[in-house]
Amino acid sequence: MADNQIIAVVGSTGTQGGGLCRAILGDPSGGFSCRAITRDPSKDSAQALAAQGAEVVAADLDDVESLKSAFAGAHGVYAVTNFWEHFSAEKEKQQAANIADAARDAGVQHVVWSTLEDTRSLMDADDTRMPMLQENYRVPHFDAKAEANASFDGLPVTFLVTSFYWDNLYMFGLCPKKGEDGSYSWTFPLGNAKVAGISAGDIGKVAYGIFKGGEQYVGATVGIAGGMLSIEEMGATIEQVTGVSSVYNAVDADVYRSFGFPGADELGNMFQVYRDFEGAVCGARSVDTARALNPELESFEQFVERQKDTILGAMNS
Repeated sequence: MADNQIIAVVGSTGTQGGGLCRAILGDPSGGFSCRAITRDPSKDSAQALAAQGAEVVAADLDDVESLKSAFAGAHGVYAVTNFWEHFSAEKEKQQAANIADAARDAGVQHVVWSTLEDTRSLMDADDTRMPMLQENYRVPHFDAKAEANASFDGLPVTFLVTSFYWDNLYMFGLCPKKGEDGSYSWTFPLGNAKVAGISAGDIGKVAYGIFKGGEQYVGATVGIAGGMLSIEEMGATIEQVTGVSSVYNAVDADVYRSFGFPGADELGNMFQVYRDFEGAVCGARSVDTARALNPELESFEQFVERQKDTILGAMNS
């Protein structure tokens, strides 16, 4: 409707932003309309949003002027960056600053910034348990987002602290994998620690709940999760749903960092933070808060049931 308030959604064709777009479009009487921000409006995922009623607008996170044009007239902005496109903490901080500058220029009434905590605050500067990466960071994609929080000073912002995507099981190939002997196993430096996780699409639904809640969330930090599970518990659920059992190989973080795939050091540090600081990481997130904002919040079992075929495909790839 013409009088709906516009939410400009950065990352509209990605996991978090896509979830928010679908939430807005699925609630035509909710008082909001979806402006899907993407670098390439011609790609299939953007065209699919347009077919569902979204206004698709081109903008680039590296081009602040394009963001200013894309945010013009919007009531709210969903702000998210994707470290894994470039693996650069400094670039991620600059992109966040560009989003904040454009939102400030547009005079938006509510920004929801998808962020994470600064893992450096969990240990002393001279702590040697894990290497410093990119010179200044323990876990760059966490720490850079935390530093970028300052870019949103003076804006009506909600800091949305997200969790590990369960979708990474198939998106990043982190699920149990079939070996040459036909058995399945997966390897992490997590010990028995519980990891706060969530279905990525639920992050968008939570963000929609925050926008609907309005001013009560301005200035707030909202930490969310869909569940807190150990790798053993996740494996048991995967077996229950798929019928495929797996063995968990718990290794030291140094071993994981040595595996050599792109981002192995980053993920090794991240998983070590989950292991060594389980209480702090899980304590910063709440399943109850996520469910209050998104009554459709999925449990891990529900997620695996919905994504059963995709997960099985990744396990056998």
